[in-house]
Amino acid sequence: MTIENDTASINDADLKKQQFEQAALHYHEHPRPGKISVTPTKQIANQRDLALAYSPGVAVPCLEIEKDPKLAAKYTARNNLVGVITNGTAVLGLGNIGALASKPVMEGKGVLFKKFAGIDVFDIEIDQNDPDKFIEAVASLEPTFGGINLEDIKAPECFKIERELRERMNIPVFHDDQHGTAIIAAAALLNALKIVNKNIADIKVVCSGAGAAAISCLELIIALGATRSNIFVLDSRGVITNRRENLDESKQRFAQDSDATTLDEVITDADFFLGLSGPGILSQEMVKRMAKDPIIFALANPTPEIMPELAHAARSDVIMATGRSDYPNQVNNALCFPYIFRGALDVGATIVNEEMKIACVHAIAAMAHTEESLEETKKSAGLGRQFGREYLIPGPLEPNLILNIAPAVAKAAMDSGVATLPIEDFDAYRQKLSEFVYNSALAMKPVFTQAKSAPKRIVYCEGEDPNVLRAVQVVVDENMAQPILIGRPDVIQAQIDALGLRLTLGSNVQVMDLNNNPKYEDYWKFYHKNNQRLGVSEELARRDVRRKSTLLGALMVERGDADGMLCGTFGYYDLHLNYVRRVIGKKDSVSDLYAMSGVIMQNRTLFIADPYIHEDPTAEQIAEMTVLAAQSVRRFGVEPRVALLSHSDFGTSNRESAQKMRQVHDLLTQMNVDFEFDGEMHGDTALDVRIREENHPFSTLKGSANLLIMPTLDAAHISFNLLKSATGSATIGPILLGADKPAHILVPSSTARRIVNMTAIVVTDAQQNDK
Repeated sequence: MTIENDTASINDADLKKQQFEQAALHYHEHPRPGKISVTPTKQIANQRDLALAYSPGVAVPCLEIEKDPKLAAKYTARNNLVGVITNGTAVLGLGNIGALASKPVMEGKGVLFKKFAGIDVFDIEIDQNDPDKFIEAVASLEPTFGGINLEDIKAPECFKIERELRERMNIPVFHDDQHGTAIIAAAALLNALKIVNKNIADIKVVCSGAGAAAISCLELIIALGATRSNIFVLDSRGVITNRRENLDESKQRFAQDSDATTLDEVITDADFFLGLSGPGILSQEMVKRMAKDPIIFALANPTPEIMPELAHAARSDVIMATGRSDYPNQVNNALCFPYIFRGALDVGATIVNEEMKIACVHAIAAMAHTEESLEETKKSAGLGRQFGREYLIPGPLEPNLILNIAPAVAKAAMDSGVATLPIEDFDAYRQKLSEFVYNSALAMKPVFTQAKSAPKRIVYCEGEDPNVLRAVQVVVDENMAQPILIGRPDVIQAQIDALGLRLTLGSNVQVMDLNNNPKYEDYWKFYHKNNQRLGVSEELARRDVRRKSTLLGALMVERGDADGMLCGTFGYYDLHLNYVRRVIGKKDSVSDLYAMSGVIMQNRTLFIADPYIHEDPTAEQIAEMTVLAAQSVRRFGVEPRVALLSHSDFGTSNRESAQKMRQVHDLLTQMNVDFEFDGEMHGDTALDVRIREENHPFSTLKGSANLLIMPTLDAAHISFNLLKSATGSATIGPILLGADKPAHILVPSSTARRIVNMTAIVVTDAQQNDK
């Protein structure tokens, strides 16, 4: 590289650093300063609400809690409130910057607690470096919090602070810098040892660093079976031996009877190097002298003890982890602290004990052996994460962490006798957690329950699609359906292998090969006979039945070889709809097919019709669609409240579309339907009861509408997509209404989670057909 190029690279790096720093400042300042806020959970809309929330109503729960302190968990937010507390003496890689300067970090911790586990946080920065005074301040806060997360407190004071607070307080006290790092590193180590087939009791461990995190890591791996005499620890003065004087108590526990003083002397034949010290202290020559299949966790940030590319260049058999997000195997505390507190709070644990930490370790380690989250939307194979040298632990953004870790921690707390509010029904507890992670879980619960009662044969027309296969894995695990995949068996198997799934072709899933269909002749002849007057010649029928997976799926359902079908993860909606119309058709009792989709928001679920089929439906079509949609909404355990939407609000316009929606109202009235409806009305009138009561007290619709009927396809499609994107909500659908047999057409953006939801819907359709 020339001097000019080298200088240009340095300047580019400086520019990127400056840009990142400015972006970070802007992020923290706008649209309002800071990252957290306090949000009321109860409305105060009138004088009665005010009287209940404060004086005189608030006195009632106060007196109840005075009589029984456990009732604080019932009447206050205490059991879901954690104090993130620091004195700012050891902040990230910044050192002793003081309590006030540490506040952005503590607010950030609050964001992670809330985002990942639904836990509320007050961050408290205490300007006090005297450990005894700090302890007194924190201990006095016990009535406020359900748990205490100590953060960024320097060693060795942090050991004393945590120990004494654990003894004095009857709530969980957890120093994340110690135990969070220890739990994640231990989980990664257990999986690394599985890969290299080594016993934790036999490995030689060399640890560079003797601070809070390092000591906690070592104590935890000893609890998991490591041998203390096999562990060599180094601090800034070298190897900790019994020849050293003035060692604090935490270091004395790791003093070896050895003459060695340097890392270079003790690294030979080491199986595991744990770095929690500083950049570049582990050389390539040292790596070469480690034992076969060396495990190196270089966790110094931002520059590790050895960069991964240097370690791999020195040894091809290295297993590497860092604290950085730009390399595989990131040891990140966010994998742990939200979920260990979630489990502890949910059972009213009085402490985070060793059993709970070990349960957390095993739960995290186990997650690396399972497939990716259903939120994955990658379409190409080979991108799935699989357990191995570069995937020892799950990533910090994996949404299923809470579903695996919190129950394991809660059960460990119960089994070890520290739970004051034990969970009686763990299935219900996991369902509650699932509702937090996937807000579709609550809306779909009755449908899932019904589907599992009698699983049906469901054909997936795009059986080679990675998202379909991820969904089918869940369907098989939940015993929700008997899946049939359309596709080439070798391609499907390759996708299963690439995604790390546990599907077995011919066993828990069946395959229909387009190129080797035993019922090919029956299918093409049936298709030709029923569509010869629609331009389908014998040659076209022969060809399309071998080429068009949606056509094949529809024929399987129509000929009784499957009970229902899902298609549409590739291509245009109308292309799939054409085959469903030609083969399955509509019920005799309806005049046409329609579609409906649902948007599942945090505080409500809205269904919208028709976003996919009818460009400008007639009043008669809309009325029929409304009846079908209301019937479908009831399967979700929701009583339909229908709003006929328009640009007109009860007669404010006489344009043609407004008159059409008024006619729909008249038709539904004549039909004497068994659900609430009204219109034509504005969207805000439909959703805001107060607007309707103030401006249209005559309206027959009570409560907020949950089924929105649109006058045109444009209105429905635009509303649906704007609503789901603006709110970041999960969706259901599209649900096809009026088909003679169970069939639904998805869209290419469908995630695996949505495909699972639609599987439950098509299974319940098939169950209803049986009746």
